[in-house]
Amino acid sequence: MTPHDLTVENSALLVIDVINSCAHPDYEDAERNIHFQKIRQMIPTLSAFIVSYQRLGGRVILTTTVPWREPFLAENINELYRESEDARYWSEDGSGRAELFYEIPTDGATVFSKNSYDAFTNEELVDALERMGARYIIVAGVFGDGCVMASICGAFSEGYRLVIAEDLIETTDDEDRQALQGYLKQRTWPLMYGATVESHRILEALSHAVSD
Repeated sequence: MTPHDLTVENSALLVIDVINSCAHPDYEDAERNIHFQKIRQMIPTLSAFIVSYQRLGGRVILTTTVPWREPFLAENINELYRESEDARYWSEDGSGRAELFYEIPTDGATVFSKNSYDAFTNEELVDALERMGARYIIVAGVFGDGCVMASICGAFSEGYRLVIAEDLIETTDDEDRQALQGYLKQRTWPLMYGATVESHRILEALSHAVSD
């Protein structure tokens, strides 16, 4: 269930990595079975939620990534990629297009980039949340089994309470990744990290709090 004391004043919406490299058809990789159809299907609902949340007075934070290439990434990621061909995910795109947001509203949002999976490795983001007085982080974005999972762990370790918008989190179309994400939504997140609910219930709770 959505926490009874959740309000727009004590929360912030964190949208993780809805960017071209994680959603646009041009960045799919058939050889590695990386396809983003399910992500693109989710994005209109996410976009509507962002607008509705802002209309209630909510604060929105969007994350993008640094160029996902060796000179810009955290060294532990580079070491992993050097040692494991299966894990390796350096990008060859140096145009800057890969890091642009994909079909979500950005007006009024605060934007941070990250050089690791966990958004909370960016100290400026943590400082911004402290200035906002946020107690709850509403989490959405991609990939559910990757950067979203890492950021959920990071937020929880920072002491935040979490509201996880289960229908606004997606991963690639790969069956194994979809199954893992399903297990995270059904069991791991609600038992270990916070309320895991559909986005319309979050808006209902926030609307009631505004009208009270």
